[in-house]
Amino acid sequence: MANGKSMKDLQLEVDSYISQFKEGYFSPLAMVARLTEELGELAREINHYYGEKPKKTSETEKAIEEELGDLLFVLICLANSLNISLEDAHDYVINKFNTRDKNRWTKISEEKME
Repeated sequence: MANGKSMKDLQLEVDSYISQFKEGYFSPLAMVARLTEELGELAREINHYYGEKPKKTSETEKAIEEELGDLLFVLICLANSLNISLEDAHDYVINKFNTRDKNRWTKISEEKME
C-alpha cells in the first residue's frame, strides 16, 4: 500500500481508473445509493466488532478498513463526477469548525486548567 497520497492524488487515481471504461461514472443519484449501501456494510462490520451482534459462521470476514476503503472510493467517484475537489471541500468544513463551532466543545487545554 502506498502512503502519503494527497486527496488530489486519490481523486486523480480514481479518475484514471474510471476513465478506462466506456460507462464512466454512474449518475450522482446512483452513487448516493452506492454510498448508502457501503455505509450499511461499514455499519454492519462496526456492529460485529464493537456491538452486540456477532458474525454468523456463514458470513465472510471483512475488515473495517476494507469497508472504509469502499466508502471512500464511492465518495471520490461522486466528487469527481460533480467536479468537486475534496481538498477544497475539506478546507471549507475545517474552516467552518474553526469559526462557527470553535467554542462548541470543551478543549483539552481548558479541562486541564480547571
